[in-house]
Amino acid sequence: MSNTPDTAVRAYIDAHSAAFLDDLAEWLRIPSVSADPARAADVRRSAEWLAAKLTETGFPTVEIWETGTGSRSEETAAAAGTGTGAPAVFAEWPSGTPGAPTVLVYGHHDVQPAALEDGWRTDPFEPTTVDGKLYARGAADDKGQVFFHTLGVRAHLAATGRTAPAVNLKLLIEGEEESGSPHFPALIHDRAGRLACDAVIVSDTGMWSEDTPTVCTGMRGLTDCQIDLYGPDQDIHSGSFGGAVPNPATEAARLAAALHDGDRRVAVPGFYDGVVELTEAERELLAELPFDEKQWLRTAHSHGALGESGYSTLERVWARPTAEVNGIGGGYQGPGGKTIVPSTAQLKLSFRLVAGQDADAVQDSVRAWVAAALPEGIRHEITFWGTTRPCLTPLDHPALQSVVRAMGRAFGQKIRFTREGGSGPAADLQDVLGAPVLFLGISVPSDGWHAPNEKVELDLLMKGVETAAYLWGDLAENGRAGQ
Repeated sequence: MSNTPDTAVRAYIDAHSAAFLDDLAEWLRIPSVSADPARAADVRRSAEWLAAKLTETGFPTVEIWETGTGSRSEETAAAAGTGTGAPAVFAEWPSGTPGAPTVLVYGHHDVQPAALEDGWRTDPFEPTTVDGKLYARGAADDKGQVFFHTLGVRAHLAATGRTAPAVNLKLLIEGEEESGSPHFPALIHDRAGRLACDAVIVSDTGMWSEDTPTVCTGMRGLTDCQIDLYGPDQDIHSGSFGGAVPNPATEAARLAAALHDGDRRVAVPGFYDGVVELTEAERELLAELPFDEKQWLRTAHSHGALGESGYSTLERVWARPTAEVNGIGGGYQGPGGKTIVPSTAQLKLSFRLVAGQDADAVQDSVRAWVAAALPEGIRHEITFWGTTRPCLTPLDHPALQSVVRAMGRAFGQKIRFTREGGSGPAADLQDVLGAPVLFLGISVPSDGWHAPNEKVELDLLMKGVETAAYLWGDLAENGRAGQ
């Protein structure tokens, strides 16, 4: 129930936090680096460790799911040449309450590579606590944020006297997120029946800062491509032929220059079709955040802010679609000069997408734009590498409001809202399962995801535990209201 006594929750957490942290440290010692084939056994060991701990927590159903197998997964693996993937962990704990909503928690148990020589002050796979901070690879991304759900659900049960959660609780913890989740879309398609739910909680994100707790409401999507341009059949003399035949390097530069108009808007016709615009209320909420643009520029190693006219920096990176030139090349790149018209050139582009955009339609628009822009005598090929769809949960969604209330109880202050400028697998869950995606994370920017000396703030980690303890009762009472 949402009226879970706060004092009872906190007392349970205090009594069991030391054992919880000992268990987390044991898991963090497993170097589950999915990108390193030599660590495949460690990734599997990580999955097995988590499965055993979830059983110990009380989940009556715990399974290790192989990836790269099953109808869609095998097709995906064959097309990508990746073979069998890393194992995921699935767990399920029915509520026993008729009509209870079903909630799926998503996270990942694999981690980024790490070694002392990268600049770590301590062994990245020997957890070390200093001044209330736990240092280890995976401490924040994402083992710590996955694991707080185990103590959270136990605190929920202890404080309410229940023997099962107030919701039908499921967990899906994948093992190759840090390798791009190559088998994840196929896995959730193949297992959609087992994963069916009313809401998805993603605990693989963060907050604005230690002093400003926030809930993320959406992530941008992504599609990227390479455009190969072909002119003469070989490099030719620029004195004899230059100015009289098309130059693929020049055309690559012209395409790059034409990608945006004078207001820095993407100039590809049809690119903005369907975009869900920010409301004035959303813009006001984003403006409440204590954003220091000069500090942000320092973290970006940039000397100035620039983007689409009419939008703030946060609005540009969180809520607006973008196009970027990721690379451009062609012709002679060696020392000195070489007076040629090159035979080939390349342009690499990426497009961040927002809610309402259709990635297939964007790709079609880019193809048409390129074809119309190139002159006769230039052949071209466009290769799109993949698609990640955007996701967005409306601010007034009842399940989102449950997350906000639970987090507000744990932190004892107003919860504000953010979005993520990057992209991830959350949209696949939303699309396949037809459920809203809600983000519950307690990590902060200083935690150093993917960097040396990754850490998690222990007081914030316990706030995550407490939030989870309150959340299941609130979702049971309010999460499906008005749907």
